[in-house]
Amino acid sequence: MRGADGERARPRWVLAGVGVAAGFIAGLFGVGGGIFIAPGLMLLGGFRQRIAHGTSLATSALFAAAGVVAYALNDAVDVVAASLIFAGSGLGVLAGVELLNRVRIRTLQVVFVLLLAVTAGRMLAGTAEAAGELSLTVAVAFGLVGCGVLVGLVAGLMGVGGGVIVVPALVLLFELGDVTAKGTSLLVVLPTAIVGTLRNLRNDNVDLRGALVIGAGGMLSAFGGGMLAGVIPSPVSSALFAALLIVIALRMIRDMLREPGQPPDSSSGTRGPGPDPPSAGGGGGRLV
Repeated sequence: MRGADGERARPRWVLAGVGVAAGFIAGLFGVGGGIFIAPGLMLLGGFRQRIAHGTSLATSALFAAAGVVAYALNDAVDVVAASLIFAGSGLGVLAGVELLNRVRIRTLQVVFVLLLAVTAGRMLAGTAEAAGELSLTVAVAFGLVGCGVLVGLVAGLMGVGGGVIVVPALVLLFELGDVTAKGTSLLVVLPTAIVGTLRNLRNDNVDLRGALVIGAGGMLSAFGGGMLAGVIPSPVSSALFAALLIVIALRMIRDMLREPGQPPDSSSGTRGPGPDPPSAGGGGGRLV
């Protein structure tokens, strides 16, 4: 990153702080953490929209790796269910990252806000704790693969690991226990995020340096969040998470109302004045 020493330090400290908070959220709720990372990178780190989503997905892989270890220690991971979901998400994420370069930035922002709102509603509504294990049938197997396709699309397009879909789907549709659903979700997020990140690297939509800074700040907190998942009362943790998502969504809505819509990047093959302008620091929304 360019600029004076003070200018270099602030973004790195900001990103590390985003990583600590997002890592804890990732571990505690069984999500990749991208639901917090992407807007944090844009609002606090000055990252461009597509770079923020690609970097967020890369960081989700680091958080998922740390979080899933905590759940595995508590025997709260269903490997079979995770494998079936990834069979679909591995394909869906490739389609999602390709769409990332073809969707209007304003459309991407609106969809992200809607995703935040839906997730907040799900958290506020709460979920009933299911005591049983997953009963695997042919229909259930196809359902898990189909869920994975949707998870992959969301992961590749929005820069999130997809846990906001996996956890409620496993609990509400497949009657898996809440804690096991979170651990299984993180196991799905890990390879899904890796596949999406490899494709994003080819499209130059990832800031690996920023991802490492965020990951270094959040992997330990992701592990801690995973260990605490079974301790904090579900209604309290759900309400806090929903409140956080609502605050982020409102902030993004405010920014969208302040700025005119941006046309597609010229690299997408559609009309537009050109790529996003570089940030004030000269790094173009990256740590360089």
